[in-house]
Amino acid sequence: MTGFNKVILIGNLTRNPELRYTPSGTPVVNFPLAVNRRYKQADEPKEEVCYVDIVVFGRQAEHCGQYLSKGDGAIVDGRLQQRRWETEDGQKRSKHEVVAQNVTFMPKRGPQQGSGEADMVEEPSYDADYYSS
Repeated sequence: MTGFNKVILIGNLTRNPELRYTPSGTPVVNFPLAVNRRYKQADEPKEEVCYVDIVVFGRQAEHCGQYLSKGDGAIVDGRLQQRRWETEDGQKRSKHEVVAQNVTFMPKRGPQQGSGEADMVEEPSYDADYYSS
C-alpha cells in the first residue's frame, strides 16, 4: 500500500528560529508555529491554537534563521515526522514535527490589517451526553 504524507500550515512563529549545523555541516533550523483556528459556536466567537514544531534543512534553513523572527507569519509545506529517542535515564520519548520542504515568508502585518472576523465559520453544537456514553 502506498502512503501519502503532506502537511500545509499557515501560522505565526512563537519564538525566534534556532539555527545550528549538523556534524557534516548541513544547516538546520527549528521553530514553533502557532496555527489559529477561529470559528463560531452558538453565535459566540471561539478560537483554538495548535502549536507545531517545524524543522528546516539546507539553504532554506539559513534563510529562515536570517529573515524570520518571533511573531512573523509563514506558510509551511512539508511532511509529518515522528522522532523517537531515549533519555539518559532510559525513558522512551517521541514527538511529532513537520519537516518543511518549502517555507514562504508572509508579509509583515500592519496595525490595521486583519480582524479575523471573515475567517470564522459556524461550528455545530455537540450534545455532550452523546459523547460521554
